[in-house]
Amino acid sequence: MPGEASRLDRPKEPRLTPLPRWDPEAFGRASEHIARFLGTGRFIAWMTVFVILWLAWNTLAPRHLRFDPFPFIFLTLMLSLQASYAAPLILLAQYRQADRDRVAVEQDRARDERSIADTEFLTREIAALRTGLGEVATRDWIRSEFEDLVKGLDEERNAQAPSEERDR
Repeated sequence: MPGEASRLDRPKEPRLTPLPRWDPEAFGRASEHIARFLGTGRFIAWMTVFVILWLAWNTLAPRHLRFDPFPFIFLTLMLSLQASYAAPLILLAQYRQADRDRVAVEQDRARDERSIADTEFLTREIAALRTGLGEVATRDWIRSEFEDLVKGLDEERNAQAPSEERDR
């Protein structure tokens, strides 16, 4: 169909590229797992066992089986390589954690602002209710008004009763 390639309501077909694709989020999660493992005592214990075995093998094994003689240059190279990968992975994990912390702080701030606004609204409503209750006729006030009216009617009746008796 002509014009299919220029339609904006459909995503473009992925381009074929010789470069490998990776999901940055998956890579970030993997780096966090690695960084968490590098920060444990288990990693230090395994690394210590590995170095001791390396040194023991290359010191105590027969000369023809040793693959890294005394200055242990290959071991140094391996440890440097491990450190050169560990440092950026730890930094990446820290950046991701800082991003999560920033988002959490922003959400907490927004939640606090909503709570403050709700509290202020409720305070105004309570003040309005108190003011309104001051103007509302309470049961005791109505009762006292009725009693006053009844007394007034009784007084009028008593005042009219002697004049009616005189008129008879």
